[in-house]
Amino acid sequence: MSPVIVAAMPNPSRVRRGLSVLALACAMAGVQAQQAGAPPPGEDLGMLSQRWADAVLQQTQAGGALPLRMEVEVGALDPRLRLAPCERVEPYLPVGTRLWGRTRLGLRCVQGAARWNVFLPITVKAFGPAWVLAGNVSAGATLSEADAIESEVDWAAEPSAIIAHREAWIGQTAARTLSPGQALRQGMVRAPEMFKAGSPVRVVVQGPGYAVTSSGQAVTAGAAGQNVRIRMSNGRLISGIVAEDGTVMASL
Repeated sequence: MSPVIVAAMPNPSRVRRGLSVLALACAMAGVQAQQAGAPPPGEDLGMLSQRWADAVLQQTQAGGALPLRMEVEVGALDPRLRLAPCERVEPYLPVGTRLWGRTRLGLRCVQGAARWNVFLPITVKAFGPAWVLAGNVSAGATLSEADAIESEVDWAAEPSAIIAHREAWIGQTAARTLSPGQALRQGMVRAPEMFKAGSPVRVVVQGPGYAVTSSGQAVTAGAAGQNVRIRMSNGRLISGIVAEDGTVMASL
């Protein structure tokens, strides 16, 4: 069965809001199925599933809230299954699943001589703007504007979230070796190191009504925003958060 396009073209400024709407729609999927009414008797299960998934995703598109172009591909049931005739089949989203990527849709007979419950594989694709690597990037290298170009990719193709905004990856370092054609996703880049293990660091220790500045030695490398451990001059180990200027902020 060919995929059915059910969404508008992407709008990068609405990325976060759109994903929230999709999550809400998935949580309400069972309610929406009941509102849609019973499917015609004898309707093909594949067509029923396609229609149901399209309806749920279309609802998330109301007012252009979701900036992704969605496609739904419905798989097939195990050919060895022999299902009894059913007057009304109800689609539903199994607990712990969502309409995103490779997933499954539940189908249960709620009106028939024999009740049954089966799962149908489906694939939900979500095409939207992303940043795609133009060439190889070595692990630890700092990414610049020339390292990636904007393109449309399937956000749901992998579990990791897409990095949609250029400000979120320019100046970051590659967490591993990256290859041309890869879409930048969370976990592929990280903040650059402010200091390495063994380096002297400035430490600000804060307590109720006071702040003391001292020095220590980094036990591990640290980047802005990371929690690190520092060995103080007296040998004591403390933990703190690395500030934007490389200072470690600790509290007692």
